[in-house]
Parts: sequence; structure tokens; C-alpha cells
Amino acid sequence: MTKKDFVVDLNKPLVFQIGHLGEAYDKWVHQPIVTKEGPRFFENQVLELLTLTVWWVIPLIWLPVAFWFISKSVSFGITFSNLAASIACGILIWTLLEYSLHRFLFHIKTTSYWGNTIHYLIHGCHHKHPMDSLRLVFPPAATPILLIPIWSLIKLLAPATAAHAVLGGGLLGYVTYDCTHYFLHHGKPGKGLQSELKRYHMHHHFRIQDMGFGITNSLWDRVFGTYPPGYGQKKTT
Repeated sequence: MTKKDFVVDLNKPLVFQIGHLGEAYDKWVHQPIVTKEGPRFFENQVLELLTLTVWWVIPLIWLPVAFWFISKSVSFGITFSNLAASIACGILIWTLLEYSLHRFLFHIKTTSYWGNTIHYLIHGCHHKHPMDSLRLVFPPAATPILLIPIWSLIKLLAPATAAHAVLGGGLLGYVTYDCTHYFLHHGKPGKGLQSELKRYHMHHHFRIQDMGFGITNSLWDRVFGTYPPGYGQKKTT
């Protein structure tokens, strides 16, 4: 149920207000508020704390898990070349997953009360408040929701000796993604690749928000035709 001409009160917890925007939600959420202070989501303090994650928790938790999976393949007697190929395969799979989730889930169009509410929680909040540092990386408690079906699929498709290394590579790709994403918003990139990645991602936030879905690279944007038109071209006078 939505309310006609509903206006969000930014001074109150946001999550249960958002759904009332209805069809106006998509326009509202893509008008960023660029401040370092994040909004309050919930009145309940426990729920509020569950939405906050510092960036360094991601490598702290998931790098040991990634290396454990890789070590399992080593213990199964995988050759070095196959180990390297399996890790690289896992990283490549992650880059495709990174692109696909961002394009087809994080940027899905919603108009219903619960559709808007859920979308705001998983990604809309990031576009509305792109400098909110505590709601930028994926909460570790939620990651297994994605990890379990991916692991089941890898075990089904990959050889037993390589499956663990493929997942380990995927986790390395994920950690790189989340840390890179945080750095692009809050770090100070130097020249070269760092600067270009930041410029590419800021173009997605502030210029064309329905293109440029890659975070760590633009490979799949180029493959699937979502590379921003005219991006990177020098202006002529």
C-alpha cells in the first residue's frame, strides 16, 4: 500500500518509510545525498546495528576462509598449474557474478511497498547515500545466503580436486570487490588504474546509473553492451 505524494522525512528512520513512495521510489533513490553522515534505518537499536559494517571485517573474515578452501585442494593433490587455473577461474566467475548482481538485482525496478523496502536495504541506500561508509560492504552474516548455492553449483560442475580452489578464488574476487568498492568511495586513488576505476564508478553514481555496472573492471560492461556511451572520450573544442 502506498500513499499518494508521500514525502520521506530524512530526520526519522527511513526503512519503513521508503515503501510508501510507490512509483516515485526509483527517481527518489537515484537522487544522491552526498554527506558523510549516514541516515538512521530503524528505530530499534539492535536492527540498526545489524545494518552497520566496517570495511575491514570483510578481509578479516573471508580471506582465511578463502585460503582454507584453497588449502583443501592442495591437500587433495592438485597440481600447481591446475591450482592456479582453478583460482583464476573462481576470480573470473566472481567478476561475472559481481556484474550480474549489480545489473539485474541491485538495479531492479520496484514500485510495491515491500519491493521498494527490500531494494533500499540491499542497494538503494547506497545510491541515495553513496558516502555512508558503514553501509557500503556486504554484511558478513548475509554472505552465506549467496555462498551456499554457489558452492553447491561449483561442487556439481568442477572436479573434486579443483572445486575448493575455485570457490577460494571466488572468495578472493569477492574480497577484492568489496575492498575496492570501499576504496573507490573513501580512498584517495593515485594515478593510473586506481584513478580510472574511481572515475568509472563515480560516472555510474552521478551520470548514468543504469550502465557501468562493473566495480573492479569494465570487462562485462563491454561484453554485454552496458559500457557508458561516450565514456572516456576527450572533449573537443
